Amino acid sequence: MEQRGAPGPGLVLLLLVLVPVPVPAQVRHPLPVLLMMPVSSGPGRGGSLTWSLAPAVHMALQDLKTQPGPLGNYEIQLQLLDSQCDPAEALRALFDAVWAGPRYLLLLGGACPSVTALIGRALPALHLLQVSFASPSPSVLSNRKLYGGVFSVAPSQRSLHQALLKLLQRFRWSRVALITEEGGQGAEMKKDLVKQILKVPDDVQLVSAQSLSSDVCSSLKTLKDKDVRIIIGQFEDDSVPEVFCCAYRLNMFGSGYQWLLVGGGSAVWSSSSCSADSLLTAAEGSFRLQIKTFSSSNMTGVSGRTPQDYRDSYHRQLSQQGSKVSPLHGFAYDAVWVAASALSAAMETAKHREKYSSQRPHSVSQEEVHTLLLDKLRHTQLQGVTGPVSFRNGERMGSIELIQVQGGMDVSVGDFSTSTQQLRLFNQLLKFKGPGPARDRTLVLEQRLQVGLLLYATMSSAAAVTIFITLSVLFLTAINHKHRLLRSRSGSQDVLLLIGVLLSSSSVLVSGLDGASLSHHTLEVLCSVRLWTLSVGHMLGLAVLLIRTWRLHSLHSTKQTPACCGVLLLILLLDVFVLTSWQILDPLRRVVLQHSSQSDPADQDVVVHLYSELCSSSDMDLWLTAVYGYKAPLLGLACFVAWSIRALQVDPPAVSSKRLSVSVFAVTVFSVSGASGSLLTSHNPPLHFCVTSVLILGCNVFTLSCLFGPQLLHGGELQGEATDGEEEDKKKKKKTKKKKLSRLNQQLRSRTAQLDVEIETISMQLYDTCEQLHRTTRPNNAGEVRAVTWAHAAQICPDHRHSSGDAINSPELVRRRLSVQLPILHLSYLPAVGGVSASSSSLFGSQDVFIYHDDNFLFTTRQPAPRYC
Repeated sequence: MEQRGAPGPGLVLLLLVLVPVPVPAQVRHPLPVLLMMPVSSGPGRGGSLTWSLAPAVHMALQDLKTQPGPLGNYEIQLQLLDSQCDPAEALRALFDAVWAGPRYLLLLGGACPSVTALIGRALPALHLLQVSFASPSPSVLSNRKLYGGVFSVAPSQRSLHQALLKLLQRFRWSRVALITEEGGQGAEMKKDLVKQILKVPDDVQLVSAQSLSSDVCSSLKTLKDKDVRIIIGQFEDDSVPEVFCCAYRLNMFGSGYQWLLVGGGSAVWSSSSCSADSLLTAAEGSFRLQIKTFSSSNMTGVSGRTPQDYRDSYHRQLSQQGSKVSPLHGFAYDAVWVAASALSAAMETAKHREKYSSQRPHSVSQEEVHTLLLDKLRHTQLQGVTGPVSFRNGERMGSIELIQVQGGMDVSVGDFSTSTQQLRLFNQLLKFKGPGPARDRTLVLEQRLQVGLLLYATMSSAAAVTIFITLSVLFLTAINHKHRLLRSRSGSQDVLLLIGVLLSSSSVLVSGLDGASLSHHTLEVLCSVRLWTLSVGHMLGLAVLLIRTWRLHSLHSTKQTPACCGVLLLILLLDVFVLTSWQILDPLRRVVLQHSSQSDPADQDVVVHLYSELCSSSDMDLWLTAVYGYKAPLLGLACFVAWSIRALQVDPPAVSSKRLSVSVFAVTVFSVSGASGSLLTSHNPPLHFCVTSVLILGCNVFTLSCLFGPQLLHGGELQGEATDGEEEDKKKKKKTKKKKLSRLNQQLRSRTAQLDVEIETISMQLYDTCEQLHRTTRPNNAGEVRAVTWAHAAQICPDHRHSSGDAINSPELVRRRLSVQLPILHLSYLPAVGGVSASSSSLFGSQDVFIYHDDNFLFTTRQPAPRYC
């Protein structure tokens, strides 16, 4: 094998430290093991790391010598390889060592993750297993197909990330940001952390991932602009002061922020840009997750040492060399013990197989030894100075320590067990600058603007009283239909008006209910109920008032009663048609209205986001325009008609025109105010409910008091007043009828006087005719015609013996005139004013015999009874 040159003085000294001194008193079987560490001095993980770990390895080898068998039967012989933290150089050194021999079964070490990642892939081909005392990169242990032979005594970075997620979930921090170093191991750890965060998207949201550049403050400024409160930092200890210096300048500390540092150790709080006090002020309350390097219990381990005893011995040896303390020295000590325990157990098993095998002679092959060693490593169970040592998929099951900076000191406030995946916090030791843990964002409190219980109870009670009064009036109206308690000519209109008041008052009861106490479906049903009760109730009241005013106006102007029922039905059908179309085509839905946010005076990190719920449709403006489009003209027409009858005297005054007009004007004012107030206060549910309820109930109460109030105020006297009013009405009707009949009688009397004059004229003409008949008629004329002529003459002609002027007013002539005038007078005079009844005409009927005395003849005749109307 080609020699690369003579070893340096540092390597020679290190070999003198690591090579065990032989003990001749006991014969031990050698077990060759490769030890790979960066021996050459240089930047990063160079010689300083190796020199700080060498005392721990040396102590482990010395302690193994004192152990009894079977562990004490074997001697670990280490072959040091210089990896130089260069994967290529480490791989070359490994191949050279394997080629040169002897046969190696195990590789110990691998302080550089990049070297472990490359060497681990070559181990299966070389039939080697590796026990590392440094945590490899997360990708090594997660892929067991490629890295099935790698075992890490130190917990991996994946364990830190698992502990971090548990901490975030414990404090319910779901909005975080990540800031890491660029390149190298930082990029690998960042990739794994982001991968694990994305596995729980519902719990943790990664808002931003920044890398430390030349300007650290610009990266932090980006996080501040995004309102990130929980910041995860994963960088070397040397970068910690610079990061917290920028955090102090940007005021990214205190109760509103929480810093979480993953990995690393105790930072040195010194910076050229900020004072130590500034750095400690910014770092106060920050958490740091770090691998627990020693067991918290002072239990004696497999080596016979307690953790404290080991630390004391280590520090004594390290002080002699003048090297710095490495956080991995405990894991290096336990790694030697794990390798020795696994090798000795595998060798003992191989010897047992050779000795007790059924096939003799039997020799265990190298492959079988490799398999036995792999199995022993997987089932390793021992108590080391770093705690219990066991593996799961090559990863050490250990503890992650949670440290909090308190007053410039590191205080352990919890731990995370990788075996149980449980996070334990010491709540009594936790300290926060605020009242509790910092919030992961500006806390937005969703607050519903809803109707208060007191306001709803007040308005509901007022609505219930209004409904009770309306029901009472409706009940009295129904049972007093004969002697009406409320005198009105339109009882059915009163009932409709009261039903409208009931419906509109009932809408108040459901207006104050919202989604805080009702389900989504129930709220939408109540939206429709509220619309129908209010609209139909309002339309009923408005239609009744319009019909009443129009009826009075028609009676006053045209003396005719209009057809009210048809108009009322048409108005109601119009309202029902519009509401039904609205309900079918675009029903009311529950809509959430967002309002402006308000900051909480007590906590600047709390913002109150106000919202409210209302009933709305997709085309709400269109439907409201349709409803207002036919109700507004009706209100205008009602006001116009009410103004025209405001001073009209109604007979009888059931409801005065003045009170009816005032009711119409009041309903109009309340309706316009209610519509305007509803639109202007829709964004504020309590105010909206208060304004609309007051206007609705005020309108109903005013209408009841104006139309039905005068009768209700005199409670016990109403029935008597109703009876007296009826008697008064009868007297007035009788008096009016008598006046009309008197006027008619006066007209008939005038007509009678005219008829008397005409009858006198006709009588005089008949008298002259009779005189002529007497002179021209002979006594010997006989026959039926003559008899009839003389009989008629006997009725209308006076006796020739009374032909003088004084005889015209004789009783006989008066009686004759009455027989002719009586049928006419019977039609003229009525019994109501003293006229002759129809039965009185029998005195002059067909049974009367009119006798006319003549000197030579006596004429008689029977007249048929006259038929009068």
